[in-house]
Amino acid sequence: MGVEGITAYRVGFSALILLAIFRPWRFRLTRTDVLNLLVYGSVLGMMNLLIYRAFALIPIGVAVAIEVTGPLAVAMLSSRRPRDLVAVACAVLGLYLLLPLQGSPGSLNPVGVAYALGAATCWALYIVFGKRAASLQGGQAVAWGMTVAAMLTVPIGVAYSGAALLAPGLILTGLAIALLSSTVPYTLEIFALRRLPQGVFGMFSAAAPAVSALAAMAVLGEHLSLMQWLAIACIVFASALAALGVRR
Repeated sequence: MGVEGITAYRVGFSALILLAIFRPWRFRLTRTDVLNLLVYGSVLGMMNLLIYRAFALIPIGVAVAIEVTGPLAVAMLSSRRPRDLVAVACAVLGLYLLLPLQGSPGSLNPVGVAYALGAATCWALYIVFGKRAASLQGGQAVAWGMTVAAMLTVPIGVAYSGAALLAPGLILTGLAIALLSSTVPYTLEIFALRRLPQGVFGMFSAAAPAVSALAAMAVLGEHLSLMQWLAIACIVFASALAALGVRR
């Protein structure tokens, strides 16, 4: 199916499920709400598409380690303590060890790295505008946001994957992926964003690179080098350290 097809499944099915559950059209939106939701949904769709493109070119754990620097940047901007300098240094060291700066034979695919960095930017914007949209009643924000994301990604998926999207077995797989990776997590996240400062929320993603790398190793047989594990550890440590500096 390709990256575009699976992204269309994930986001498209999630949008349909969330619209059916929350029925957001029952509530009136202000102009500010609409603008926030358009940005929130757009970056949500692009974040999904870009990170799947990165997964196709570089190891999953490495891609997520790069992507999580987006929430890390949000947390750093929300914090005001000297220890933040240490966190920044750790994050920069981790990126230096990951990014293909030396052009060595074992370095990462630069296009894959660029996709992961793009996903990191989208994740940062997702937190900022998700926080603004989280004030909406019930699950309006995630339902409308996922709908906007679907309007962006589903046409791309159809253009790339075509009739493959209609295969019954793949449809069931796509529905399961949508539930497990988008519908449930994003719904929980939007409620969390309503109750937490955006910097604190961002830091709950600190363990994502390590968890992703372990899952990829167990399920897909992806094995990272010692240097890549060290880089992931630096970014995870930077995220955890930054969490300590975020104001309540």
